[in-house]
Amino acid sequence: MKYMNVGSIIHLSILSLLNRRLAVLLSICAIAVSVSLIFTVEKLRQDAKRSFADTISDTDLIVGARSGSVQLLLYSVFRIGNATNNISWRSYRSISDRDDVLWSIPISLGDSHRGFRVMGTTRDYFEYYRFGRGKMLELDGGKPFDDVFDAVLGAEVAADLGYKLDQRMIIAHGIGKGGFTKHDDKPFRVAGILKRTGTPVDRTVHISLAGITAIHVDWKAGAPIPGMSISADAVRKMDLTPRSITAFLLGLKSRLGAFKALREINNFSKEPLLAVLPGVALQELWDLMSTAETALRAISIVVVFGGLLGMLTMLLTNLNERRREMAILRAVGARPHHVAGLFVTEAILITIAGIVGGLCLFYAGLFLFQPVIEDIYGLFISVTAPTVNDLMILLYLLAGSVVAGLIPAVMAYRQSLSDGIIVRN
Repeated sequence: MKYMNVGSIIHLSILSLLNRRLAVLLSICAIAVSVSLIFTVEKLRQDAKRSFADTISDTDLIVGARSGSVQLLLYSVFRIGNATNNISWRSYRSISDRDDVLWSIPISLGDSHRGFRVMGTTRDYFEYYRFGRGKMLELDGGKPFDDVFDAVLGAEVAADLGYKLDQRMIIAHGIGKGGFTKHDDKPFRVAGILKRTGTPVDRTVHISLAGITAIHVDWKAGAPIPGMSISADAVRKMDLTPRSITAFLLGLKSRLGAFKALREINNFSKEPLLAVLPGVALQELWDLMSTAETALRAISIVVVFGGLLGMLTMLLTNLNERRREMAILRAVGARPHHVAGLFVTEAILITIAGIVGGLCLFYAGLFLFQPVIEDIYGLFISVTAPTVNDLMILLYLLAGSVVAGLIPAVMAYRQSLSDGIIVRN
């Protein structure tokens, strides 16, 4: 026993674990669930951040009234909040006609439909807007608006409200579940429904800029003009060029000129404007939300600690029952490091089995629930091999198992001495 090798310790550890198979199995299950939760939290955190960054892509500049970059990003891309001011149509045309501009997408906000934001834009939106890694918007049915009173619905709008093609809908002035005053004299028709994107596009009702102007021709200062009512047919014959818009997106011919265009737009002399780089603004917004990311990391740490604590509890609970086993090992010449090695090896074997079980559970759940999560929440969870960060988490877990194994080892050694078993060398 004096010359017990690593193989002997592993063999004894396996026999000891098999002898306590029920308690060991419960510990393995606890660690497996912990590992599965760790990887789930990390995967959700990473893919949520990626999805957040993929909300808009291949857009070089976002331009709005002068305010803050995060505020501009929130209302123009995420449809959250309102602009401090509008941009005149003349200024928009002046900038979109620049020689370095390849395309532009005007955006007009301020109305809603049953809690969903209404956005006025042009058909260029469906041609040039990109999300994810350069993905185009695709229609699940119908086509982009042709008529002044056509609407294209995001996937979530259509699903939540149960709308179908050619169905009639009423736009409300203002933002809210019920809006303020409804434009019920000028109903819109569902001309198209977009495929799910996992972005704010899914929660947006898209109509033309002409449609935005049309529903407000007999309005002034946010309210209908008393005694004035222009029918939908009469409105179609009018000049529906907007006087102002909320913001616009720009695609440049060369991204190398983005900073030059940014500086010149921010110094625009005709009215105060703000141009931002989408990537920079997204990073600023994510930094503001870092508390949520920190909370998810904290959850991971707590889950790891909980799994190790469960294993430690099992080892300590069985310690009193194993006093005779430890005493016999000490009596036949087992050294303190042999006892420590036995407990540490058991802890490592339990942890390895838990890790393998946890990975199997995680990937099984990933394959099973990935389509459901994408369909309901619009969040695409990618199936990938463990990253370096994931492997580091597993190494920390194994290191923790070593510590968890040393604690009962020290206690077992002390108990064996108190039982009067003294080994003569």
